[in-house]
Amino acid sequence: MKTVFNFLRDESGATAIEYGLIAGLVSVAAVGALSAMGDSLEVMFQYVTGQLANAVN
Repeated sequence: MKTVFNFLRDESGATAIEYGLIAGLVSVAAVGALSAMGDSLEVMFQYVTGQLANAVN
């Protein structure tokens, strides 16, 4: 019986679940932000690629 009560009082797994939920929310926010900036990021990377190609030539 004491083992069951100790198992029910143990909260170490709850902390891991909370950290997992936080990491998931941060990931969703990052994907959303990068998706919203998708076109501007593509233009910026194309510019950098062009500048690097010109520097090599």
